Amino acid sequence: MSFFLQVLFSGVVLGLIYALAALGFVLIYKASRVVNFAQGQFIAIGAFTTYFAMVSLGLPFLVSAALALAFTALLGFGVERLFLKRMVGQPIIAVIMATIGLASFLDGLIHLTPFGAGNFSYPPFLPAGGVAFLGVQISYAQLLAVAFTLAFLLLFTWFFQRSTLGVAMRSVADDQMAAMSLGVSVERVFALAWAAAGLTAAAAGLVVGTISGLNLDGLVHIGLKVFPVVILGGLDSIPGAVVAGILIGVLENLAAGYLDAYVPGGGTRDVFPFLALLLFLWFRPHGLFGTEEIERV
Repeated sequence: MSFFLQVLFSGVVLGLIYALAALGFVLIYKASRVVNFAQGQFIAIGAFTTYFAMVSLGLPFLVSAALALAFTALLGFGVERLFLKRMVGQPIIAVIMATIGLASFLDGLIHLTPFGAGNFSYPPFLPAGGVAFLGVQISYAQLLAVAFTLAFLLLFTWFFQRSTLGVAMRSVADDQMAAMSLGVSVERVFALAWAAAGLTAAAAGLVVGTISGLNLDGLVHIGLKVFPVVILGGLDSIPGAVVAGILIGVLENLAAGYLDAYVPGGGTRDVFPFLALLLFLWFRPHGLFGTEEIERV
């Protein structure tokens, strides 16, 4: 029983990381119907910015994390203003291909830095050990990651429900023409959506770095692993990203804990969630909470 609870808790922590990363996809898609293929690179940039601030500048973790969040938010804002704003009105596939090119460009830039190869870890800033609960060993890094992620998700929930900018972003996501008629700047909302996506990507990178260290390929891979999360939750649903992220994370860990022993070479954790996704989409193609669109032909 304790093994099951350990696997379950680790899966929830992994799922929360996926939920944070998926939130960036959902924000951009809700605002502009564009899928951002550079989210993994944003995750890596946020994580390595924190590492650079801690190691090279000697700043404490919280200050370094704040700098990384601000930098990636500014990066997302700048990318939209400099490149994607000029593609407004172009076919969606052209904008998607631009994000793929952006991913390759950012990947190349990171490889030019010392962070392009090798494994890194944040300087120790938490006490060793952890706590035990119901037979589950929980490290302080995991506790910090859970608290940080939940706080971030609650903050975004408040932002979209209560703040003026959040309501404006929701209105643009629902109907751009109606929002424009009410005086909402759609271009500004697009830029803010990209800034928020950079913010959530950096947050996911911080959590990953705190728990398991930093590796460029691993961080970028997370950006790709969240595709089944956003599809399962619904491309335009923020609650769906959270629920599906936790579900996929738990499925991965359960598969690794119980199925890998019976499969030569293992690797079921990378397959089982996609199998579950395909089976689920057979019955609900628009995802758990996605909007079902009906068009007349």
